[in-house]
Amino acid sequence: MSDEYSKESMIDIYIFETTQILEQLEQAIMDGEQSNEYTTDAINEIFRLMHTIKGSSAMMSFDNITSLAHSVEDLFFILRDKRPDAMDCSTLSDIVFESIDFIKVEIEKIKSGDDSNEHPKELIERIRGFLESIKGEDGGNKNIESRQDKDMGPLDVNILLKEQQETDVDNQDKNHYRAKVFFEDGCQMENVRAYTIIHNLKDMADEILHFPKDIIEDESSGEQIKKDGFEILMKTGMSYDEVHAFFGQVAFLKELSISSMENTQEFEKIKAGQQTSAEDEKSQDVKMDIGEKEGNADKKIRKEAHSSSNQKFISVNVSKLDQLMDLVGEMVVAEAMVTQNPDVKALEFEGFEKASRHLNKITSELQDVVMSMRMVPLSNTFFKMNRILRDMCKKLSKDAQLEVVGEDTEVDKNIIEHISDPLMHLIRNSMDHGIESSQERIEKDKPQMGTITLEARNEGSDVVIAVKDDGKGLDKERILKKAREKGLLQKPESEMSDTEAYNLIFMPGFSTKENVSQFSGRGVGMDVVTKNIEAVGGSISVYSVRGEGSSVVMKIPLTLAIIDGMTIRVGSSRYTVPVTAIRESFRAEEKDIIRDPGGNEMIMVRGNCYPVVRLHEIYGLDTYVNELTKGIMVMVEQRGRFICIFADELMGQQQVVVKGLPTYIKRNKTIKGIAGCTLLGDGSISLILNVEELAGNVT
Repeated sequence: MSDEYSKESMIDIYIFETTQILEQLEQAIMDGEQSNEYTTDAINEIFRLMHTIKGSSAMMSFDNITSLAHSVEDLFFILRDKRPDAMDCSTLSDIVFESIDFIKVEIEKIKSGDDSNEHPKELIERIRGFLESIKGEDGGNKNIESRQDKDMGPLDVNILLKEQQETDVDNQDKNHYRAKVFFEDGCQMENVRAYTIIHNLKDMADEILHFPKDIIEDESSGEQIKKDGFEILMKTGMSYDEVHAFFGQVAFLKELSISSMENTQEFEKIKAGQQTSAEDEKSQDVKMDIGEKEGNADKKIRKEAHSSSNQKFISVNVSKLDQLMDLVGEMVVAEAMVTQNPDVKALEFEGFEKASRHLNKITSELQDVVMSMRMVPLSNTFFKMNRILRDMCKKLSKDAQLEVVGEDTEVDKNIIEHISDPLMHLIRNSMDHGIESSQERIEKDKPQMGTITLEARNEGSDVVIAVKDDGKGLDKERILKKAREKGLLQKPESEMSDTEAYNLIFMPGFSTKENVSQFSGRGVGMDVVTKNIEAVGGSISVYSVRGEGSSVVMKIPLTLAIIDGMTIRVGSSRYTVPVTAIRESFRAEEKDIIRDPGGNEMIMVRGNCYPVVRLHEIYGLDTYVNELTKGIMVMVEQRGRFICIFADELMGQQQVVVKGLPTYIKRNKTIKGIAGCTLLGDGSISLILNVEELAGNVT
């Protein structure tokens, strides 16, 4: 097989598709639990999704996932068949959620290359117990009961369909069908998908023929299926409805045609190698939409939901987008090096000016398009928090709901990966520390159900994400007491503002919880939040009103690759300050310069006192501008901390491509206040300042 169809590629596709299916499952289960009812459509949807996981896992030989998915599939098959009036939806949700969690853990093992061999025996037994509780005394489904009593393992719903048909209709003749499948454009690995169909059909059909014949080893079979479709001939006892239902579950199905082979001798001829073209077939094609369920074998099923002319989405490997972004970044730098070249600037070429403006326009538009390709909405990330909140409510015996605002806000995909854990910790913190019990809320004249709000909005080149709760708020005195005990105070308590006191909860090892629980008490969670947000160049602050609730606000950049920066010069060196951190720039006056009792330089600005940071002293630079009144002050702010950076001059604002510091520098030297570097238009290197670190070293 070619590399394209290697085992590694198959695993990548399997992981991607199974992860998406698990998200759909969680959504379906959450909807069912909230309404305390599982509709027929929901049960059919969950059954279909579990059937897909079962088939793809069996194809990949992940037997433990297959067994569990098989059991859950059986459960929803029986629910669909019996529709019990009295059913514990909460227990059913717990079982399915535990199954989803098990599969997620196994998927992570597969990702990391570990053995996925843990068998969910106890979970499968719980599913069986729940099945027994909903079966009651009903004498129906005898096939199901007899198979369970024999301890034959998970029930195969496809076998049950076959057994039920054979029980209902004695001595029924076998039916012969010809099916042709076309997959959606861009779904990739068509031959592997065809193999999945055949694998799942084995339990449902007595004999199967398919064309192309060699769908795994033959490298050209994928292209052939993409062009001509995948044709299947089968002999089975299933009715047309059951065949229709089976093919309706095929993933990435674009078009399907099924025909009943009235002349059964033709099947035998083809089986013997005497293939007959579809045009010679006497049977009548069946036409109908995939979603309809009509049992007449004189119609043709056709699904045109995504025709090739309407194909709007294709799957692209994220690494290719990363590479494209890097190349565009290099092009931005190259364009600046050409248009801002000092040798060219001294000359006046009208044609060159016109061409450079056009190049700048195209480069900017290309950069915007590439950046937009990496942008994904926060909706999926926000939705996952429903599950966190649901589990916390059950384990803490509290009642709360999640409200989501601005879930359509988009951020860079790499940013998404860094904010999932912080959001999880913040939701847990709000539930554990903020939201009161139902009884406490009633006593305080609050709604019995607490509310946690997830809000996202755009602010310039940043995205602001807030996690708010209407709980009891933060206790400033208690926070200061704990900080005092742990030696975390960096300034006198009397001089600390409420915001500064509240921000102490982000210090490593800080926790106001007296007893360690499974959710908090070790002072780790909020520290993780801070590290993840700062890793993507963001900031975080907390606000609270005692008795009314708290709000944690995260400010993060839209993307990590390209930022707006202000270039400053110190001696012969250049530094870039992120524009989002700059509050103002000004010339200092002698009367405003003071020193604190510790001898540190400060500057008064409109009645407020701010520390001064001299970059030439921190980094040991030679400069002729040593007097504060001769240079320029750049006031920056991060997490409520203000400092004034002293520089020789401002050189201008421009978009810069962020590059990490070389590994050998990070390994051998500890450089404070540097977040990365970038290449300027004239070819010189500018270090990007980390305002958070600079402010932390001063205040």
